[in-house]
Parts: sequence; structure tokens; C-alpha cells
Amino acid sequence: MKKILVWSLYTRVFHLLAMVLMLGVYLSSDEDRRLSIHASLGYAIGVLFLGRIVWGFLDIPYSKFKDFSFKIADLKTYMLSVFGAKKSYIGHNPASSYAIVGMMVLLFLSIVTGALAYGAQEGMGIASFLNHTWFAKMKLFKEVHEFFANALMFLIFAHIAGALLDRLLHSKLILRSMVDGYKEGEGQSVQLSLFQKAFGVLWLGATVVALIYLLASPNALLLADNNPKVDYAKVHPAFAKECGSCHMLYPPFLLPKTSWDEMMASLDNHFGDDASLETATMQSIKAFLDDNSAEHATKEAAVYMLSRLKNDTMPKSITQTSFWKKRHHGIEKVASSDPKIGKISNCKACHPMIEQGSINDRDIKG
Repeated sequence: MKKILVWSLYTRVFHLLAMVLMLGVYLSSDEDRRLSIHASLGYAIGVLFLGRIVWGFLDIPYSKFKDFSFKIADLKTYMLSVFGAKKSYIGHNPASSYAIVGMMVLLFLSIVTGALAYGAQEGMGIASFLNHTWFAKMKLFKEVHEFFANALMFLIFAHIAGALLDRLLHSKLILRSMVDGYKEGEGQSVQLSLFQKAFGVLWLGATVVALIYLLASPNALLLADNNPKVDYAKVHPAFAKECGSCHMLYPPFLLPKTSWDEMMASLDNHFGDDASLETATMQSIKAFLDDNSAEHATKEAAVYMLSRLKNDTMPKSITQTSFWKKRHHGIEKVASSDPKIGKISNCKACHPMIEQGSINDRDIKG
């Protein structure tokens, strides 16, 4: 047998980019403030795999879909002979053929459900319109996305494990071939036409450009924050003046109606201070707070906070809700040691736009 070039430079760079981007997606998935980075990486992977689909229909030996082996009998024979002598494939074996197509399907579903979850839960991106109608189901959108994303990661790890197993049991240099492109076997080396080379440059270049553009452009269509900012001084001057004169303005959606009612009924002992107001002013502010309380909001914080009130006594302040405590675990120690925060009620230290009714995860500072 002779050494032949099986994987072109473009195919090898595709694998490298796919690994780097998938690692980035995985590492950014658990940190709320990195959600925009997570989405940017996801869309960039979409561009990368879209190009790979086109690549699979070009007349490129070993990489085109026509060269894949999808016969069930071949897959069965291949899998049953894992620990013994098995047929050698220059290109993709039956298991990797199914794995690659499976990864493409799961990736597509992960991107689509991710965009839907991003819109329904955060009010961002091209599906932000869902936040106004499906916000109550935001947890379902997130769970569906995580299901497909986890299935994709499982298939990727299975694909890598298969290559490692081949190396261990059969001394197949599959991993090495993805670096230098060469395998031992019978056949012709890959030779690309000028058009194929041009497409390869365009394909991989578009992936890198898309990633850089999205990371540098948080207001791009796919990532844009479509949550309206609120000018409370214009919307309700009395609320902004009376409440804002003593402390920062807390958006009404951060507490349920009952909590606001109790708070407005005891202004003579408002957290140790007398904040009494004229009856007309008090009633006006109370009506505004009730109309914009958590029950009437589409914000993630409001929805999750309300869902956890079943096990709570009705909170008298935002920091008493179980939702706030879970999200801000350990903040007391941080606040006391950082003069920029000072106290746990200083939400503005980490949420700079909270007084405009915005506490988006990606805007969190500190």
C-alpha cells in the first residue's frame, strides 16, 4: 500500500475549527453573562457546517456524501468487527458516515432551538418576538435546546472515542491523518480544482469573519437586545421622583403585586425610615407598581421568581426571594469586601441599566 492524500487542507482546517468552536460553545454554556459569546460561537459553527454540506456535494473524493457508506448491513458488519479484523476504509467508514450526518442534523436543531430559546427567554436575536407571547414557556425552550446540544456533544465524543479505539486496537493512524491528510491504502490522492479551492477559502474565511463580526457586534441582528428600555421619569414621574430620591429605582417587575401592596401600605416604616406620601401620590405609585409587577412582565427574572414563590412566604424585598438568593449566592461576602458594591441592595453596581428596566445577563459587570 502507498500513502495517499485523503483529506485536503480545507477539510483538515474544517475539523480544527469545528473542535475549537465546539470547545468554546461548551465552555460558555454555563455562564449567563457569556450568553452572547455562546450564541456567536453557535452561529459561527452553523456557517462552518453549512459550508461543509456544500463541500459534501462537490466532486471531492472521500469528502463527498456519495462516498459515504449508509448501508445498514455494512454498519452492522463494521460494528460487530470492532475488536477483530475489519474492512479498511480510505474515507469515512459506515459508523463515521452516520455520525457525521447525525452531527449535522443535531447541530441544525441545536442552533434553531438555541435561537428560539435566546428569543423567548432573553428577548434577544431574531426570535425576540417570542418573548412577548411564549415567555411563560422559556424554560421549555431552554430544555429542548439543551437536549439537542447534549445529544450533539455525546455524538461528538462517541466519534472521537471511535477514532481512539481504532488507534488502540488496529493501529489506524486516523488522528494523524487529520493533521497531515495522508492515509495508507489504494487509490488516488485528492486533487482540488481551482473552483473547489476558491470555495474552500470562501467557506472557512466566512466562518472566521462571521465569528469576529458577531463577537464585535452585540447589536447585530442575530444577537440584538430587543427589550425596550424604560424612562421611568417620563412613564411615571411620581414613581421616579419619590422612589428615586432615596435609593435607586427598582423595576416593578422584580416583585409580585402582593409585595408591592404591602410595601406601599407600610411606608411609615419603610425599611426603618418614614417614607410616607400624600394619599393621591401613594395611590398613583401603587397602581403603577401593581400594573407593572412580576405578574405582568415577560422578563426572565420575573417569570422564574414567580415560579419559585410557591415555597416562599411573600417576600417584602427583592433580596428575600429564593430566586434572588440562588442567583446571588455568596454576594454578601463580595458586597462587603468591595467598596464599589457596598451592600447587596446596590443592584446598579453589577446591573448598570437596571434603572431603565434592563437586567440582561450579558450586561452584568463585576
